[in-house]
Amino acid sequence: MNKLAQKVFNDLEKVRHEKPLVHNITNYVVMNNTANALLAIGASPVMAHATEEVADMVNIASALAVNIGTLSRHWVDAMSVAMKVAQDRGVPIVFDPVGAGATPYRNETCRKLLQEVPPTVLRGNPSEIMAVAGALEIDYKNKDNDIKTKGVDSTVQSNSAVTAAKELAKFLGCVVSVSGETDYIVDEEKVNEVHNGHEMMPLITGLGCTATSLTAAFAGVCESPYDAALDAMIIMGIAGEISAEDSIGPGTMQLEFIDALYTIDYEQVSLRIRVNNP
Repeated sequence: MNKLAQKVFNDLEKVRHEKPLVHNITNYVVMNNTANALLAIGASPVMAHATEEVADMVNIASALAVNIGTLSRHWVDAMSVAMKVAQDRGVPIVFDPVGAGATPYRNETCRKLLQEVPPTVLRGNPSEIMAVAGALEIDYKNKDNDIKTKGVDSTVQSNSAVTAAKELAKFLGCVVSVSGETDYIVDEEKVNEVHNGHEMMPLITGLGCTATSLTAAFAGVCESPYDAALDAMIIMGIAGEISAEDSIGPGTMQLEFIDALYTIDYEQVSLRIRVNNP
């Protein structure tokens, strides 16, 4: 485990040293949160969603994070343009299907964008991952065609989505990161479970979206998208544990979480990391 801890921390130090520019096309609710989180770990955030400039922004970015949380037609058009440019330039794309399964429009948007350009990493909660598999008409064992999200919250446990995640990884040729009480990082060949985190984390608006942007930051400096997804969820979970210790509730934890990202060191990673291969 110390070997993994050292690798995760080395990747974090690489983010701090290289300061990758992460282009976020994300939702109104989380822009401030994700920008502060990216700055805290050493990355450089930019939020740009105008169709007229997204191609130029991708051209100077280290990674692209696409988050469909607050949808509109113009934003979907911008996402499409940005993802195509990123694919052409070899810029890693992290796609977050926020609220997939809640409405037909969200499902159709996921289907359109993912069929146009497969992402490097697909990151979402269990209901979202299963809904995306349904939207892409991927058949998988024990598939539930009626999977819904509760707004943007999951209605199922993360382990329920592992089979769907595996099939999505094969279909899209990407890494799938499933967040929940246990986080699952999945590709065509392997699965890792991340057991870090704290029960208050789901009570803080936008931490899932923050995980997406942090995954993009790591993808901007790591050769392996799988390592980037694993790094992000480990650092997220450990920062959640540290911040909860000095918090009386989700309000103070939100502030402490940013500080934890900023100050996290090798000793904290090595003592707290909890990952296994099921």
